[in-house]
Amino acid sequence: MSMSHLYGTDADDGVEMESFEVSDWDLQNEFNPHRQRHRQTKEEATYGVWAERDSDEERPSFGGKRSRDYSAPVSFVSAGLRKAAAEELSDEDSDDDEKPVKQEEIPKEFVPKKLKTGGNFKPSQKGFVGGSKSFVDFGSWERHTKGIGQKLLQKMGYVPGRGLGKNAQGIINPIEAKQRKGKGAVGAYGSERTPQSLQDFPVVDSEEEAEEEFQKELSQWRKDPNGGKKKPKYSYKTVEELKAKGRINKQLAAPQKELSQVKVIDMTGREQKVYYSYSQISHKHNIPDDSPQQPLGKDSKPQGFALPELEHNLQLLIDITEQEIIQSDRQLQYERDMVVNLSHEIQKMAEVLSHEEKAISNLSKVLDMVEECERRMQPGCENPLTLDECAKIFETLQDKYYEEYRMSDRVDLAVAIVYPLMKEYFKNWDPLKDCTYGTEIIAKWKSLLENDQLLSHSGQDLSTDAFHRLMWEIWMPYVRNIVARWQPRNCGSMVDFLDSWVNVVPVWILDNILDQLIFPKLQKEVESWNPLTDTVPIHSWIHPWLPLMQARLEPLYSPIRNKLANALQKWHPSDSSAKLILQPWKDVFTPGSWEAFMVKNIVPKLGMCLNELIINPHQQHMDAFYWVIDWEGMISVSSLVGLLEKHFFPKWLQVLCSWLSNSPNYEEITKWYLGWKSMFSDQVLAHPSIKDKFNEALDIMNRAVSSSVGGYMQPGARENIAYLTHTERRKDFQYEAMQERREAENMAQRGIGAAAGSVPMNFKDLIQTKAEEHNIVFMPIIGKRHEGKHLYTFGRIVIYIDRGVVFVQGEKTWVPTSLQSLTDMAK
Repeated sequence: MSMSHLYGTDADDGVEMESFEVSDWDLQNEFNPHRQRHRQTKEEATYGVWAERDSDEERPSFGGKRSRDYSAPVSFVSAGLRKAAAEELSDEDSDDDEKPVKQEEIPKEFVPKKLKTGGNFKPSQKGFVGGSKSFVDFGSWERHTKGIGQKLLQKMGYVPGRGLGKNAQGIINPIEAKQRKGKGAVGAYGSERTPQSLQDFPVVDSEEEAEEEFQKELSQWRKDPNGGKKKPKYSYKTVEELKAKGRINKQLAAPQKELSQVKVIDMTGREQKVYYSYSQISHKHNIPDDSPQQPLGKDSKPQGFALPELEHNLQLLIDITEQEIIQSDRQLQYERDMVVNLSHEIQKMAEVLSHEEKAISNLSKVLDMVEECERRMQPGCENPLTLDECAKIFETLQDKYYEEYRMSDRVDLAVAIVYPLMKEYFKNWDPLKDCTYGTEIIAKWKSLLENDQLLSHSGQDLSTDAFHRLMWEIWMPYVRNIVARWQPRNCGSMVDFLDSWVNVVPVWILDNILDQLIFPKLQKEVESWNPLTDTVPIHSWIHPWLPLMQARLEPLYSPIRNKLANALQKWHPSDSSAKLILQPWKDVFTPGSWEAFMVKNIVPKLGMCLNELIINPHQQHMDAFYWVIDWEGMISVSSLVGLLEKHFFPKWLQVLCSWLSNSPNYEEITKWYLGWKSMFSDQVLAHPSIKDKFNEALDIMNRAVSSSVGGYMQPGARENIAYLTHTERRKDFQYEAMQERREAENMAQRGIGAAAGSVPMNFKDLIQTKAEEHNIVFMPIIGKRHEGKHLYTFGRIVIYIDRGVVFVQGEKTWVPTSLQSLTDMAK
């Protein structure tokens, strides 16, 4: 077989080249089952397109050139015409059809059997309904192939003559085809269902009805072959339809207004027409001579009754009648809405009328009560009105006639009725003798007259608030008179008076009393005060005003400090009266001003006193030391420590060194050391500088006993001093641990720091918390103890805990330390 149809020939050397064009041979032999197939060799299967081919008929690899074999014999190809593959196949089929198939040659399994039904199939189904073909011919075309389809079906359990599926519910015969009559679309010529589809898939709807409906729709597009005239169709509209149309047009009125200015050109008629809205087109009528006249043909007949003018007039009458019906319906609906609206208005006006009648009745009763009060206030009345009775009347007005009372002008009413009674009530009042007089009755009138909606409390509100005006015009003159006669040093009665009225008097009035009346009197008295000559301390008549005036007294503190500083210029610490005068002012002055005052006026005097102190172990005079220590609560700890470091400890350590150098009695030195240490408070001893000084003294004592002379002169002194050192340092560390524990408890109580579940319960938990705060590893050492105590690692340091004290492993012994020092060493 020649492959020249697949390969072209190079014009230069005649080498065959692969052609990728689709030729006629490809089209004819693509579906030819008898065309010669190239069988793949083992070498081609292994190397693919790179395999070597020996035969000339084999197809060369893509894009490669094949050298010509000049040793091969010459082969000739016939120049005759070759039949197409389709013609050859038809010839073979015709030969096969001529051979009849005998009944004996049909396999037994292809004999028709009674089928089992399943799904939507009827039990009577056995094969093709038409009967033109039998399932014997099913798959007969496979005789030209290897029959792979039939084999696969049989492997999957297919039985010839039965349907597919688990229950053999599939169709048995292949799908039939039905040829259309013409070239129309699907369904253009009626139903295209075959008898087989009707048998296999019956439908509920009637095919005749569908066919009739289809023919009916089809007839609308066809011209009547008889040429008959259609009957005119008449449409009738009821009144309800016209009303509904009118409502719809009313709703669409707004959009039509927007389109009312649109210019429309109508070119559908014989002449071009211009409209200026779409509504003109929609209401266009058949006006006479509007449509073009159609010429009469030969076969056409003239109309028997053609009156366009009459039709136009009738149409106009119909439209006018429709519009009248629509307008009448709209008018009727408008009248109904008006009736409903008026009924609601009548109901509202009735409610307003009843409310006004009730208001008039209440106002008349209020007017009667006010007139009764005015009648009883006239001079010479048998039953004059008292302040308590007037308060009851106003309470009745507020409870029963609240709206009228709230809307009325209470200021004018109170001025006319209450003010004269109030003046009479406070006529003989002395505020300093009876400070609580009138507080109850004024508190009652406050609830009756004070304006709840008043936003500010200034003197400008007198015209709008009756109670404020009452207090300013009636009560305030008595206060001014009594303050003018009041002596500031007798502050008790005035303070009690203002304390009694502080919750009753308006805020702005109280501020006016304190700023304009009380403070000038106090300021004048402070200027005339002399701390050296006055026997009454100034704090006794200034401090009682602190709860009321608070920051208003700040301007008085500066002159007071100046006068106290001048008085302390010639003061000596042996005079304790200065402390008694200054101590009440410690919490009054600000911390900064107090500290500056003490550093300037007191600390230098105390330093001079310590300089005069002589330290003599054999005969010690402690008066000067007591004078200084007595000021510990008055001056800050830092100032006191500075005094001790500068003026006390240098002399004290010098005396200790000279005493140790003269073969002393170490028991006396120990008692002397402990005695001086007991003179300081715990707060002073906790200061790092004081600790360092006492530790320095211990170091001096340890160095003294470590020499051979001291140890030889007094046996046991070294042990006593070492024990003293150990005990004192242990006390210091215990005090630090206690302070840290106390701080941790205070922080836990204030809610600062960790949650309630993480509050340290013992000293070990406190160390654990400290380690977590500083990211230090704190864990026990397994299997190691010291004197029965567990050993722990705090970072790289080995420690153990004994009765609230941390001991750190040193070079030779275990040294107690504080938690802060432990943290610093671990870092």
